Formats: sequence, structure tokens, C-alpha cells
Amino acid sequence: MKGHDRINSSLPDELILEIFRYLDTKPSRDAASLVCKRWLGLERLSRDTIRIGASGSPDGLVKMLSSRFPHVRNVFIDERRSITLPFQFGKRRRADHSALSPLKLQFAAGKTGPEDYETETYYLSDAGLAVVGDGFSKLEKLSLIWCSNVTSLGLRSIAEKCNALKSLDLQGCYVGDQGLAAVGEWCKQLEDLNLRFCEGLTDTGLVNLALGCRRKLKSLGVAACAKITDVSLEAVGSYCQSLETLSLDSEFIHNKGVLAVAKGCRVLKVLKLQCINVTDEALEAVGIFCNTLEFLALYSFQRFTDKSLCAIGKGCKRLKNLTLSDCYFLSDKGLEAVAVGCTELTHLEVNGCHNIGTFGLESIGRSCASLSELALLYCQKIGNFALSEIGRGCKFLQALHLVDCSSIGDDAIISIAKGCRNLKKLHIRRCYEVGSKGIVAVGENCKFLTDLSLRFCDKIGDEALVAIGNCHSLRYLNVSGCHHIGDAGIIAIARGCPELSYLDVSVLQNLGDMAMAEMSEGCPMLKDIVLSHCRQITDVGLSYLVSRCTLLETCHMVYCPGITTVGVATVVASCANIKKVLVERWKVSQRTRRRAGSTISYLCVDL
Repeated sequence: MKGHDRINSSLPDELILEIFRYLDTKPSRDAASLVCKRWLGLERLSRDTIRIGASGSPDGLVKMLSSRFPHVRNVFIDERRSITLPFQFGKRRRADHSALSPLKLQFAAGKTGPEDYETETYYLSDAGLAVVGDGFSKLEKLSLIWCSNVTSLGLRSIAEKCNALKSLDLQGCYVGDQGLAAVGEWCKQLEDLNLRFCEGLTDTGLVNLALGCRRKLKSLGVAACAKITDVSLEAVGSYCQSLETLSLDSEFIHNKGVLAVAKGCRVLKVLKLQCINVTDEALEAVGIFCNTLEFLALYSFQRFTDKSLCAIGKGCKRLKNLTLSDCYFLSDKGLEAVAVGCTELTHLEVNGCHNIGTFGLESIGRSCASLSELALLYCQKIGNFALSEIGRGCKFLQALHLVDCSSIGDDAIISIAKGCRNLKKLHIRRCYEVGSKGIVAVGENCKFLTDLSLRFCDKIGDEALVAIGNCHSLRYLNVSGCHHIGDAGIIAIARGCPELSYLDVSVLQNLGDMAMAEMSEGCPMLKDIVLSHCRQITDVGLSYLVSRCTLLETCHMVYCPGITTVGVATVVASCANIKKVLVERWKVSQRTRRRAGSTISYLCVDL
């Protein structure tokens, strides 16, 4: 531009702000803010979301951020998140201690050597939460994950100052009834509330909130709250008639509470239950009253029978997503009722329901033509004929997950491959009857496949991956533990799948350096690779790999005897984007450790 700023002189603030809205990642927005002072100011005005790891004086950080970003509407604070800034212990580093972070975001001091760190942690307090209320008066969404020092006092300050609040996540916070009652009193626009692991709450708090937010509350999650009982759910059923989503995980909830919600919340769309004391009576009421239900998940139910699913199939005609996990008394009869009654079903997961077998899945294949995702986990009674029917009837299937299904083999996979040609994701784990024949059919018929996982399927060999090499859109491949796969199969992938970004070849004893050289040539987009327990791969293969896979971010290479200190150093030196290396501690030299710096998270495993 030769010194002429034609962008700033031509574009008004409103247009630049509109452009900033299309920068959907934080690094992109940060980079834009560094262009000039005007862009820095505009970017601060346009930012509406901040995320904070609640370690390293979050109270001070919140105060600083509120002054810089006045228009923030979404705040996420998670005490599980932290940013480690390690440095070597020594006089020079001690002298720079105050300069490391003016806000004391986090600091670490070594004890016994440069690789040892000690992190001092701080927690968000009620005072910090008051700053959130003062600084972000337009707040609409607040998430406080495991902020254990926050009490009702802090929550009340937020409620009084942020009346526009629509979403509140208090997972793991030990707030009391007074704080929740204040939210009900002041935050009349609240739509979404998560109370998972809020052990300090009782029925009093939730009843008061239901009274206050009766018109707007649409989503409620309760888990591991021992003092919240059917009394709370009766209040929700009576006052919160707009409720659309309910997630319950509690041994203290019985039929009475779920019945009240079913009768009072007639627009319920999502219901997730893990309540061991709830029986058929409650689900029968859901089938009768909640005709708009679209998503149903039942976990660890030992008291439900086919009566429940028959009621759902009869009354919930709009059901699209069904998850059945460890429901031991459900059988083919119940699943058939759902198939016949809920023909719009698109997602089905059956996990550990040992009485559901081939006939139940055949019913799904015959009646649910819109099925797009199917997951069968630990289903020993489901055989090939079930998936054959799915292949014939469910032409829109895009994702199939199979785990420990001992009766499913090649015939089933061939039927899926020939019938479901739009398949994009196929995950198979420990299905020992599935071999190369089935996967070859997938490679020949499913040209849109992007995600393939074949973990510990002993009968799958190189010929399977040679066929998968025809799936040119493949981005994710996991063949961990498939012992018959060697260089030939991976070379075919390298030559046919240029968009591959993730590869797990761990525990492949016949894989060597030749495959790594081909990966370097054919897969420049590779970002993550797992090589652990590959005994034939050496430093030579690793050097080939990193020479052209310049986007590599993670590399796992534990228990690879052919990879030495030199190979580890090569990865660190050659990959500018590397973030994590998993390797034995003794293979990391002092020089490599210094070069890696704090940007790489080492997980060192000693032999």
C-alpha cells in the first residue's frame, strides 16, 4: 500500500465490526486486533464471549476483562481449565517472576529440576462474581463449572445486576437455596438451568426458582442433588409449562415427580432419565401426555419393561432420537413398538440391553427409513440379519457404531455397504467376526466415507485398507490392534487419502518405516498420529514423516524401541505446530526439553 491506509479511510466502523463477526475463532480475532489501534478498539467492542480458566487469580482477570470488553454477553468460567506457564527455577527466572504475568494468571516454580513444576491455584470468589455482575450488565449466558468457592451471596449479586440472564450453568457449585431463589426473583428471562452436582440445594431453592421463572424456563438439568426430590418436580410441572428439556440423574426422584412433569409440561421435547426408582408408570404418562417428545434417553433402568416403550411408540410419534443403556428388562417387543410407532426415528443407540436381539433391529430396518445413525454396544444377541434389514431399509444411514457385538460379521457389513452408500462414519471395536471381506465392500461402495475406526478387529488385513484407499475423502483412520495390517495397507491409504488428518496405527507389529515415508508424501494434512507399540518404526521413518507433515500437532510414540532420543528431537525441531508428544521420559534430552518450551504438554511415561 506504500504507506496509504485505504481500508481504514474507506470503511466505517459498522462495516469493520460486521467483518469481525465472521471471525469465528479467538486466534483470528486476536490477530485482527493487532493490526492497528482502531481495530483493537473495535474488536474489543465486538467481542461477546469470554472463557476463563479459574486458576491464577480469576477475580482480577474478570475485572480487567470487564473493562476491556464492555459488550460481552456470554461468560464461561471453568475451574477445571488452567494455563500452565512453566519456567526453570533459577535466579534469572526469579528476577522475572513479577513480569511473567501482571495478573498472576498462573506461575510455576521448579523444585528438583527444570522438568518439575509447582502450580499455585486460585479460585473464583463471590467478590469476583460481583465484578462479573458489575462489568457485564448485558450478560445473557453464565457458566460456572466447579467454581467451588462461589456461594449464594455471589449468585445473588449476579441475579440482581444481570436481569437479562437467559442461561445459567452451576455444575459443581456449592450454592444454596437463597442464591437460586434470588435467580428466580430477578432473572425472569431465564430459559436454561443446569444444577448438576449442586449438593447444597434443596427443594426450597428449586421451588422458588420455578415460581419466579415459570413462563420462560425451557431446559432443566438435575444430577446428584440428594436434597432435591419429587417436590421440586411437582413445582416444575405446575409452573414451568414451557419446559422443553429435562435431564434427571437421581436416586431420590420417583414416579410422582416425573408424572407431574409429564402432565404439566406438554411441550416436552427432550427427556433424559437415570433414576433407578422410576418405573413403567412414569414412562406411560410420558407417552400419553408428551406427544411432542423428540429425544428420549434411558440409562441404567432395572425397573422398566416393554410397557414403557409400547407407550412411547403409541404416543410419541415425533420421536427422532432414542438411547437405551443398560435397560435389562427391555426386549425386542418394546423396540418393535417404537419402530412401528415412531417412523421418523433418525438416531438409535442400544447399549448393554441384553434382551434386545435381531428381531428388534429388523423392525427398525423395516419401519424407520430415515435412520441416519445407529450404535450397537455390547449387544450379543444382535446378528447379521438385523443389519441386513437395516441395509435394505435405511438408505440414509450415515454413521454406524459397533462395539463388542460378537454375532455380527462380514455379511452384515457387506449388507450395510451395499445398501447405505451415503455412509460417512464407521466405527467397529472388538467385533471379532468382522474381517477384510466386509471392509473391502465398504471401500468399494461407500465413497463418501470420512471416518473409519477398526480397533482390535483381528481378521482385518491389508486388503481391507487397499480398498479403503478408494475413499478419497477419508480424514480419520484408527486401526489400532489390527495385527494383520502392515506397510501395504497404510501405503494404500497414503496414496489414496490425501485429506487424512488423524491416524492411529498403535500396536501394529508389522508396520515399518516404508509406510511412514509414504504418509509423508501422500498425507500433508496429517495433524495427529499414534505410533505407540509399533516395534518396527525407527527414527528414520519418523524423520521421513515429519519432513513433509508440517501441520503435525500431536505424536504418541510410547514403547517404540526403534525410536530414540534423536527421533523425539526430530519431531520437536521439525514440527512448528506440535502441541503434545507422548513418550518415555528418558527419551527426552535436556536440549529437546528446553527447545520444546511451555507450548508442548509432555506426558512422560517411565519404563
